[in-house]
Amino acid sequence: MTLSPLPTRPPEAIAAAAKQSSSPTRHRRPRPGFLREQISGWGMIAPAAVLLLLFVFLPAILGFGLAFTNARLISPRPVEFVGTDNFARLFTDPTFWRALLNVTYFAVVVVPVQSALALAMALLINKKFRGVNFFRTIYFLPVVTSMVVVSLLWMFMYRREGLINQLLSTFSFGLIQGADWLNDPATAMPAIIALSIWQAAGFHMIIWLAGLQSISGELYEAAQLDGASRWHQFRYVTWPGLKHTRSLVLVTITIQALGLFDQVSVMTQGGPLDSTTTIIYEAVRSGFKQQETSYASAISLVFFVLVLLVSAVQRYLTREKD
Repeated sequence: MTLSPLPTRPPEAIAAAAKQSSSPTRHRRPRPGFLREQISGWGMIAPAAVLLLLFVFLPAILGFGLAFTNARLISPRPVEFVGTDNFARLFTDPTFWRALLNVTYFAVVVVPVQSALALAMALLINKKFRGVNFFRTIYFLPVVTSMVVVSLLWMFMYRREGLINQLLSTFSFGLIQGADWLNDPATAMPAIIALSIWQAAGFHMIIWLAGLQSISGELYEAAQLDGASRWHQFRYVTWPGLKHTRSLVLVTITIQALGLFDQVSVMTQGGPLDSTTTIIYEAVRSGFKQQETSYASAISLVFFVLVLLVSAVQRYLTREKD
């Protein structure tokens, strides 16, 4: 039996195909309705873009410019350019350095404790058992409650005759009478830290839970077949699988910690003795109560640079290494 040779294309056809492939691609005409879809898309995004421009980008640009002037909230004098005078005053202001120290103390405590608590809660509800949705709702409930309302409730609990001191006295059989939590410089910031961790842990629990559910169950089955304990499963399967999630959690908690304001404004107003003053609260107090908008803009600009630097450092430390 004789095999017939494979058919070959003539050289003229090959040359024509090569010439056609090397020729520039013709631009296709847009399909009917493409322009209308583009207009509809821009029309849908326009309201959000306008709001961002008016209430985010434009105020940020104006605040950057005001930081180099002597502008006041209400003043008959004309606005003048003063260069870096506001920043020179800021870096010699002991209140600013105390606010920076307070924010650093708050972040150093809140970031690891809150992230660990949120991870523990996520591990607890990442199981299939009866009533798991109830516990997920209970854990997340403080997040949807206004921080102002939460601060008011905890302010009453922190009073000398409040619920917390009553519980301490009851469980210690009268040996512990409790402190005046918000009026003592030694306990005011720890009291705000406890409130903040309790209120925001549910939000980061959801982020951890999403990361846990993205890990393949086959990895846990293989670990169980190899005889790995629960601790080894967490160490060698869960924790490496949460690499990207923990980077997101650390960045978000840090930014929220540096922007501490609501709790301080409602509960302590920066006191006692500036023990709870923060950078944002100092900027608001300078801009609205003292009407020094230029000085408040300088504080806000320094805060922006600080957050940017901290985020960049965290991003660098948690980057993927080759």
